[in-house]
Amino acid sequence: MTTFAANAVGLDFLNALGELPGATSRTISDGETFLQWLQDTALVPAEIVESVRKTAERDALETVAADAKALGKWFRTFVEDFKGAPLPPQAIERLGPLNRILERDVQVTHIDVSGGLNGGIAGSGLKWSTARIWRSPDMLLLPVADAMAELVCEEDFSNVRSCEGPECGLLFLDRTRGRVRRWCSMAVCGNRAKRAMRRSSGSR
Repeated sequence: MTTFAANAVGLDFLNALGELPGATSRTISDGETFLQWLQDTALVPAEIVESVRKTAERDALETVAADAKALGKWFRTFVEDFKGAPLPPQAIERLGPLNRILERDVQVTHIDVSGGLNGGIAGSGLKWSTARIWRSPDMLLLPVADAMAELVCEEDFSNVRSCEGPECGLLFLDRTRGRVRRWCSMAVCGNRAKRAMRRSSGSR
């Protein structure tokens, strides 16, 4: 079962790679699991995922999954280096790998009929929208890169933290009041810490 507890999709992606010393499972391990993760997060429309699943060659899917894991490995290093403090302007010097993927994007814009026809000049019933062109399997990296770019540009890295579980280290964006979150999940690492404290108290 895929879980999303990071409060930021870019961090959820890193957590899904399961490359931490204490990780016991890995959500993304190959082309199929990468496709499923993209669908579960709604980063890619379900119909696009199904189209790729039916038409793409297995080798192409395995290649894009390997590229996604390589991107994740690079981004984890970036996040670990800068988490816990505001992202400095010079961080831009480290973002070349991300920008190179973002530059692959191909999108089209068009005017269409909107869902709500309410009349008037401001409510013409028309909408302006942008759609991505999914021309090859490697385009599946783009929504992941978008999520990483959103984290870098729109979030305060002071609030990016690692779970304090001794064998965990999953990343999350702390949105709690007072910024007091310590665990990836209270149901998992939080409860483990409580049990450890009780055992420690009982042995005294």
